[in-house]
Amino acid sequence: MSDEADLSRRHFLTVATSVVGGVGVVLTAVPFVASFRPSARAQAMGGPVEVDIGKLEDGAMVRVVWRGRPVWILRRTKDMVGRIEAEPPSLLKDPDSAESEQPDYTRNPLRAIKPDILVVVGVCTHLGCAPIERFDVAPPDLGPDWKGGFYCPCHGSRFDMAGRVMVGSPAPTNLPIPPYRFVGDNMIIIGDDTGAKA
Repeated sequence: MSDEADLSRRHFLTVATSVVGGVGVVLTAVPFVASFRPSARAQAMGGPVEVDIGKLEDGAMVRVVWRGRPVWILRRTKDMVGRIEAEPPSLLKDPDSAESEQPDYTRNPLRAIKPDILVVVGVCTHLGCAPIERFDVAPPDLGPDWKGGFYCPCHGSRFDMAGRVMVGSPAPTNLPIPPYRFVGDNMIIIGDDTGAKA
């Protein structure tokens, strides 16, 4: 009888140990698996960003962050738009934006839905540096052919007022254009282009 009691006790201990071990594995695995989900902050960073441009003056630029990337919104003056339109295609690597990251509705010389509003990701396509705005015309350090645009101080890439890369720059493609749309005249939603048209 003691052999039966001993066998029964062993069986009970084996089952109890297995159950407790299984529960421990599950309780340990739940936080580990949950850590693979993006945080609320990361989820929010991927969502659309609304930008009110109602008070943005001619020639001024506002910066926002979308998906962890800087996005610039520039209200171009008529003079700036004229300089873009007068830019000889021979000075640009990709004048038609055939190789560049951008929505189809911005595949035009101004790379925009509205001629006066440029929405562009402010990251150089060479090595990811942040270009700076250089809207002055023909400054001594950039030469007489410079009609204004964006200059990357890291390796000298140059982009015009539409974010198109200039010949001779190490950057391979134009600055990216994110998906975006207008809601009325003064509100832009970056990251959502539902119903957007040029």
